[in-house]
Amino acid sequence: MSRNSENSTASAEQNRRQVLYWRLLARLFDNDEQPALESAGMAVVDDLGLPAALLDPSVSVDTLVQRFPELAAEFRDLLAPGEQSGGQPGEREAGQEVRRAALVSKLLLNVFATGAGEVTATRLAAWQQDAGWFKQALGCEGGRQAGGTSGGTGDREPAAVLAGLEADLVSRMRLREVLADPVLARRLTPSMSLIEQLLRDKANLSGVALANAKALIRRFVDEVAEVLRTQVEKTSVGAIDRSVPPKRVFRNLDVERTIWKNLVNWNPEDQRLYVDRLYYRRTARRTTPARMIVVVDQSGSMVDAMVNCTILASIFAGLPKVDVHLIAYDTRALDLTPWVNDPFEVLLRTRLGGGTDGTAALTLAQPKVSDPRNTVVVWISDFYEWQCEAVFAGLEALHRSGVRLIPVGSVSSGGRQSVNPWFRRRLKDLGTPVISGHIRKLVFELKNFLT
Repeated sequence: MSRNSENSTASAEQNRRQVLYWRLLARLFDNDEQPALESAGMAVVDDLGLPAALLDPSVSVDTLVQRFPELAAEFRDLLAPGEQSGGQPGEREAGQEVRRAALVSKLLLNVFATGAGEVTATRLAAWQQDAGWFKQALGCEGGRQAGGTSGGTGDREPAAVLAGLEADLVSRMRLREVLADPVLARRLTPSMSLIEQLLRDKANLSGVALANAKALIRRFVDEVAEVLRTQVEKTSVGAIDRSVPPKRVFRNLDVERTIWKNLVNWNPEDQRLYVDRLYYRRTARRTTPARMIVVVDQSGSMVDAMVNCTILASIFAGLPKVDVHLIAYDTRALDLTPWVNDPFEVLLRTRLGGGTDGTAALTLAQPKVSDPRNTVVVWISDFYEWQCEAVFAGLEALHRSGVRLIPVGSVSSGGRQSVNPWFRRRLKDLGTPVISGHIRKLVFELKNFLT
């Protein structure tokens, strides 16, 4: 084949790929068909010997593979690194890259063109199946979440995007219908937006729907707890108590200090160090437990911070020498301390929404402060209070008494929430600025207090 002929073939293939990708972009940004692109795309697909259903977004990838089983192998690893090319242009079979473009277009259109309006349970199920094929195309075995084990930032991004798309679909449908179907419920990806909907609607659920909702909340709690636990696990509690003499046992022997202190006894003639005193490390720690009082505003705007901090409280409650108390409030306050070790039970007992009256929480929190210097109060709220002056006066009194006050406006995986600027300014002037941003900031503050 002459060079001109090769160039002409490559140009023709490039034009056909562009037709498919222009059609994909047009359909992603506009649900209305573009007749010219649709006709050109159909001609390309027909010329490749592929089924016309490949261009029909109403046909799921799963249905397409069931009708044409030979396509299954082509969809798997279609977008995986190293699968894009496979040789020089001249070495590839004619039409291979155009065929790949047609399959990629089908996959991306079905996963990312989610449309608008109400979503049915059937539509959600079809999308979940297509998302599974998308994960397999990325090289995720069995369609599991991209980045589920590797933990790389690049791997986590597809999983986060898919979770966001699913959350949007769920928000546009009747959630109770999904929860009543065990198969659909198991396919849901737990996310903060989904958990918020479940917490808001849990009073209206019963039977199978309620059981599936609890299972989803439990899955999400366990996943978040695993991440937070790694951030907290190295926290040490209690300072070394210098008033307690060291226990004279071998495991406490301070070898380096013993050698250093006895160097004056070195005998150069027989090359020996004579030890006349052994030194031991002090290991006794103060036994007074640090008290942590976590106060959570359970109004709807604080759901992200509430979930994260409730789980965090349970992790710190599992540490030795930490006495954790948990209070949730809206216009009334509820002492959730008996369930502080189980964030799942805590979340089931919360009531999202309603007004915000921190004075009710102060009434429960203040009597719990018996040793101010050994107490930290974590107050989680957007601070849009009905009685701003009274709440601030209570927080100021806690701070003046010696309590370590940590006001929290938002602790999530990222982003910021609106915090009452009056409170933000007054708390900053008090020397206790509001924490907002990643939950690692709160973990850092708590570890500093407990160390």
